[in-house]
Amino acid sequence: MAVRIRLRREGRKKLPMYRIVVADKKAPRDGAFIANIGSYRPKEENNLLTLDVEKAREWVAKGAVPSDTVAALFKKAGV
Repeated sequence: MAVRIRLRREGRKKLPMYRIVVADKKAPRDGAFIANIGSYRPKEENNLLTLDVEKAREWVAKGAVPSDTVAALFKKAGV
């Protein structure tokens, strides 16, 4: 099973909130996921980012591949 770390969209129209989740590569964007490791709110002041760094490192060590956007967020968070 190929596993990716990606964003799952939540929130309402024009006010997005994303959860950073670990999901099967074939699962839909807002579908089933394995683990929730953080959240990202781009419209908040200072682009509010909360992330469980230990879980993120653990999943990357297990072979989960982050999407391009999540990789940029990881870099910002220091993972």
